[in-house]
Amino acid sequence: MCFFVCKRQKEELILNRIWKKLLPLFLVIGLLAGCASGGNEEASSTSDNSQEKTEEQTNSGEETDTSYPLTVTDALNHEVTFEEEPEKIISTIPSNGEILFTLGLAEEVVGVSDFANYPDEVTEKEKIGGQDLNVEKILSLKPDLVLAHASGAHNSEQALKQLRNTGVKVFVVQDATSFDAVYESIQTIGSITGTSDKAEEIVTGMKEDLEVIKEKASGIAEEDKKNVFIEVAPAPEIYSGGKGTFLNGMLQAINADNVVGDQEDWFKMNNEAIVELQPEVIITTYGYYTENSKKKVLSRDGWGSVPAVEKEQVYDVHSDLVTRPGPRLVKGVRELGEAIYPEVFSE
Repeated sequence: MCFFVCKRQKEELILNRIWKKLLPLFLVIGLLAGCASGGNEEASSTSDNSQEKTEEQTNSGEETDTSYPLTVTDALNHEVTFEEEPEKIISTIPSNGEILFTLGLAEEVVGVSDFANYPDEVTEKEKIGGQDLNVEKILSLKPDLVLAHASGAHNSEQALKQLRNTGVKVFVVQDATSFDAVYESIQTIGSITGTSDKAEEIVTGMKEDLEVIKEKASGIAEEDKKNVFIEVAPAPEIYSGGKGTFLNGMLQAINADNVVGDQEDWFKMNNEAIVELQPEVIITTYGYYTENSKKKVLSRDGWGSVPAVEKEQVYDVHSDLVTRPGPRLVKGVRELGEAIYPEVFSE
């Protein structure tokens, strides 16, 4: 997947393309098969095209029941008006689907991305395509709302235009690269679907859980901070993420140093450059589709001098938890903490 080129692409889509290229498994994650403010001040700003908050989207803890008709502006500056609460919804990307299910809208979801894999109930839903949307299939499901995503909207521009021309409501969710932007996406989807109160509950819970993690990490002394390298694709095409990715923000949240934190977005690295960085911990995110990911890292030629390899400090964390901009991101932060600082986070 050509995610890791030039312009910042959603972690969800990035991984998707990488996976598609490496093996027919997953997609956008970011890449889809697809990270951060709230822990990453560097990536706290959202794009100018970020969807506007509606009057129904208020501060956490306040009454936020949605009233219709409701007009909202999506990430591509399309104004979309909903006369009533959507009853049949299609998600074109896994992260949107996870948000919908967490909002309690399992019954309303009638179609999901080919790459959707969470929660388990998603396997019972109709599949509507991956990077290439199946417009015919989508129309056959007669949706009231199609939730698309800015990270892949350029690839499916014609398909989305076809849907709009038939009268289908299409809303493009922003390409969130910070925790605050993820919170906003959840709140926006909650507002559109008449589940604002539940959305606020989810966001509040995520914020509280993240603060607990940060509080634990705050006790890590400066001299005990670990240098970490995270690879989201295996050799020979090793990719990692710097500024402007959730991965960087997550490491900041647990008081760890990203050895490539001075780089921007997603990029490919060669063996020599990684060895030179001398990471104390290496995290892989592809163990669920690559057998023995730890063993493969430990056995790489020329890596014997890398502290993480020498001390066998190599761990795997599922990519969905650290690249999909949805409700499980904080769980991903916790798992990174448990892997890197077990003495702190496993208590």
